[in-house]
Amino acid sequence: MIEVRGYAGRRVGVLGLGRSGLASARALVAGGATPVCWDDSEERRAAAEGEGFEIGDLTRERAWEDVGALIVSPGIPHLYPAPHPAVEQAWAQGAVVDNDISLFFRSYATEAWDHFDLTPKVVCVTGSNGKSTTSALIHHILEAAGKPVQLGGNIGVGVLDLEPAHDGEVVVLELSSYQTELARMLQPDVAVFLNISPDHLDRHGGMGGYFAAKRRLFTQGGPERSIIGVDEVEGRYLANLMREGAGAADPVISVSVDRKLKGKGWSVFARKGFLAEWRKGRQMASIDLRDISALTGAHNHQNACAAYAVCRTLGLAPKLIETGMRSFGGLRHRCQIVAEVDGVRFVNDSKATNADAAKHALAAFDNIRWIVGGQAKAGGIAPLEPLFGRVKKAYVIGEAAEMLSAQLGEVPFDMSGTLEAAVAAAKADAEAGDVVLLAPACASFDQFASFEARGEAFEGLVKG
Repeated sequence: MIEVRGYAGRRVGVLGLGRSGLASARALVAGGATPVCWDDSEERRAAAEGEGFEIGDLTRERAWEDVGALIVSPGIPHLYPAPHPAVEQAWAQGAVVDNDISLFFRSYATEAWDHFDLTPKVVCVTGSNGKSTTSALIHHILEAAGKPVQLGGNIGVGVLDLEPAHDGEVVVLELSSYQTELARMLQPDVAVFLNISPDHLDRHGGMGGYFAAKRRLFTQGGPERSIIGVDEVEGRYLANLMREGAGAADPVISVSVDRKLKGKGWSVFARKGFLAEWRKGRQMASIDLRDISALTGAHNHQNACAAYAVCRTLGLAPKLIETGMRSFGGLRHRCQIVAEVDGVRFVNDSKATNADAAKHALAAFDNIRWIVGGQAKAGGIAPLEPLFGRVKKAYVIGEAAEMLSAQLGEVPFDMSGTLEAAVAAAKADAEAGDVVLLAPACASFDQFASFEARGEAFEGLVKG
């Protein structure tokens, strides 16, 4: 646990009592503070009270006596579409509104660091798609190279549940826009921006607010090294913003999977399955990604390029990075190859909960038998029409089945309804060389508790 520094002897509000909220409360207690906890869920309030935490209705003025700060869990809106009433109360009381990411950065460095031979480093990864895979890949490469490393944030454990730093350790944090938007303190040593596509727009008041939330990791955080995907205009703008003046060492590594980057700066790009590192107009190294099964497709090549750039920044040799990549097993529910039977591959990409995420899986394979559907997202699958030529047949499930089937155009489809029926039908139809792909392009909540539960069900049906 990271003990929160700077609040000893003070009362601090904690809004939201899920994983990050309870971790914040525990870490505040460890640092000598007294948390005053609130959640709209009576069940969560009872669980926190059972741990001995003080419960106070932070939506009411009377709960704010001597409370000078409010720590807000990432799922709770503090601005758009409307601030939570407890946030409104904090503003009215003149209390600081903050989150657990900020508490981590104000508390991670301690006096013990004065005795370390190597100062610990913090790597933060953000972007619309690929954050989890990139963060896990960085962690795996460093671990395979024998480096002390921890993984947390939006993946693994919460930031305040990480262990205190060891000599020379690297902490890899996956951070969402919800986490970067509110944090008053952001101090990454290395920051990664992968890509951006429309998501969470109601929470950020539109695309501009969404990008601004991610941009704060760089402009507010001031990393020593910025690793930035430049395949969207926002990335190119951010890369330019983080560059320094003429004659200064370039603190940016540009990353791309749709263009060659052979300028005078430092870049890592992937073309036709090969990762290339260029620096000062010369190629420094190359890795053949084509036979690394856990990194299939252009989206995973972008993840590989970003992870490579981070590990080079941290001093690893290209061959050592390649060795780590080749032993990476991938993440569950993210283009995960579950099985191959009689020449048919079964791929679990249940994490593809919108069209933009499903696009990457469809682009990664041919001869696809596509299991699609669930709880509809805005626009459905219409944006995926350019990739329909890769689909041999679709198997439509969930409450959005009728809407999605109308958007499939000339693609043959089966109105399967349930995941079980879809897997059975796809199995029966599949031939050697086909890929049975679960990439729903929809939320899971019509039939499953989460995308993880949906992916686990798919795995069980395939293996059964």
